Amino acid sequence: MSDEIVIAPGGPLRGELRVPGDKSISHRALICNALAEGEARISGLLDSADCRSTMACLKQWGVEFETDADEVLVRSPGQQSFRQAQDTLDCGNSGTSIRLLSGVAAGLPFRSWFDGDDSLRGRPMRRVLDPLATMGALVDVADTAPFWVDGSDGLRQGFDGELAVASAQVKSCIVFAALQADRPSRIVEPGPSRDHTERMLGAMGADIEVDGPTLHVRPGATLAASDVDVPADISAAAFWMIAAALIPGSDIALPNVGVNPTRSGVIDVLRSMGAIVELRDQRDVSGEPVADIVVRGSKLYGTRIDGDLIVTSLDELPTLAVAAAFAEGITEIHDAEELRVKESDRIETTSAMLTAMGVEVEEWRDGMRIIGGRPRGAAVDSHGDHRLAMAAAVAALASDPESGPTTIRRASAVEISYPSFWSDLDRLRHVAI
Repeated sequence: MSDEIVIAPGGPLRGELRVPGDKSISHRALICNALAEGEARISGLLDSADCRSTMACLKQWGVEFETDADEVLVRSPGQQSFRQAQDTLDCGNSGTSIRLLSGVAAGLPFRSWFDGDDSLRGRPMRRVLDPLATMGALVDVADTAPFWVDGSDGLRQGFDGELAVASAQVKSCIVFAALQADRPSRIVEPGPSRDHTERMLGAMGADIEVDGPTLHVRPGATLAASDVDVPADISAAAFWMIAAALIPGSDIALPNVGVNPTRSGVIDVLRSMGAIVELRDQRDVSGEPVADIVVRGSKLYGTRIDGDLIVTSLDELPTLAVAAAFAEGITEIHDAEELRVKESDRIETTSAMLTAMGVEVEEWRDGMRIIGGRPRGAAVDSHGDHRLAMAAAVAALASDPESGPTTIRRASAVEISYPSFWSDLDRLRHVAI
């Protein structure tokens, strides 16, 4: 496809749409089953550039994969039999891959080199490398990729203390290393973060105890390969939830979406803005809470997003900022400085996108102030950031029809997490006509 797409504002979105599998759970299903000896089937795995990066790295360590439709068979010799990669482990654009696999590498008796694309090379890595060093791993002095991790000397110490940031990637990295340490680990979170890793490892037999903000990991347990049914990704569903809420007459059903409370802040924020969001048939699938989500068009009002809501809606903040741009009143986002070290500086790039569309935005170090109105069509740039490209699409759909279409540059960035985004958009608009 062209790397530029033009979207005209239109009428309501209607229909049922199964969005792709959860990216966070897909990564973890691959990695956790790679650590266990044996075979496991993963259904609903997200087929995206990021997940393919994780699979490519694991293959270099000796893990095999067979793909059949939306099912992936993982066949692993077990972590104890991993072989040294012959080449650098290229994680592409995936921060999840590079940080989680660094923790695995710390428990391997050889050196592993990690790298990624230009965007990934700009993201901070000391937040994982420093804790691994305290456990006994040999690590590079680099602040960013490329870097190496070497577990040849063994992990003589467990991790004991509070993490520097509330981050599921950092926590998961340390947990993976802790499984191979000589001593138990006590990992204290400074704030809530998604808990997919500890849920999945616990179900596979790892000795992990969760006590409020503290995780106790005791090494030595044997992991059992386990089939995983990956729920639909709430981060992908969020684009359609927000689009439906913004466009009058819309009515969208999103089945089998993961609604883990460490990830569902977008629902809480939308409801605080007056959105009509229903959760139907709430249930557990492969240890994860799941529901069918229905959203209808409604009038939105400004709100405040800060504190714990930031952690549980961090990936959705660019699109929630779009919702704020159409809401009546003022929305303020605070405590979101972590957005500055994502695939792009999402505070800066989201502000620039909304400003180009005629929205009054005040940018802060840790967030922004948005005065709601009626954004207009404009030319905007994704900056190679998948979430920004999709947030721009939502803004374009709901924009003032008299202002004309919106042109999104570098639209192919959606391949990172949601390759079928543009075709799904066409499908929902076709159903609505």
